[in-house]
Amino acid sequence: MNENKKHWETVYETKNPEQVSWTQEVPKISIEFIKTFNLDKSAKIIDIGGGDSKLVDFLIEQGFENITVLDISRAALEKAQKRLGKKGEKINWVESDILDFKPVEKFDVWHDRAAFHFLTFKEQIDSYISIAKKSVTGYLVVGTFSENGPKKCSGLEIKQYSEDALTEVMRNGFEKLECINEDHKTPFDTIQNFTFCSFKRGLN
Repeated sequence: MNENKKHWETVYETKNPEQVSWTQEVPKISIEFIKTFNLDKSAKIIDIGGGDSKLVDFLIEQGFENITVLDISRAALEKAQKRLGKKGEKINWVESDILDFKPVEKFDVWHDRAAFHFLTFKEQIDSYISIAKKSVTGYLVVGTFSENGPKKCSGLEIKQYSEDALTEVMRNGFEKLECINEDHKTPFDTIQNFTFCSFKRGLN
């Protein structure tokens, strides 16, 4: 087991949702962005680093039929499956590091809240974008810590992004639609500022 996977398995095996900063009862910004895409309920949506996130709950509630949740941590995925019970049986659960992900299908929406910013080296970022470009036919939604947000998460270094920086790094393949900043209130009553952007798959 590599160090990255080991780290996240330990986090999800030892902590409950109220003990981790990224817990979000209602993923409001993500839902609003996805709503703007006017998708059919048959649209294929993948949540990168989705783990134990509740976005999948809301997508199911809204009638989406083709949902994939990818996470490096088996424990995170198992928590989500347990929470959803029978509702989770139709979800495609993928245990993988995003940089090792080899998708066998195309996605209408690629969603990532707070996974991308853990990639701090250029080759990791380039690899991620290459995988996304091969996989996405429609839209991409990415949320990262902003330049006013934390510099670390779960003890790991992250890369902060402004709207301009996130737009620039996605430029070769994705056209910016909209960006907003969001103050996320953690379970510990602290505030983390996020940059959230939606993109459309470009021609290049």
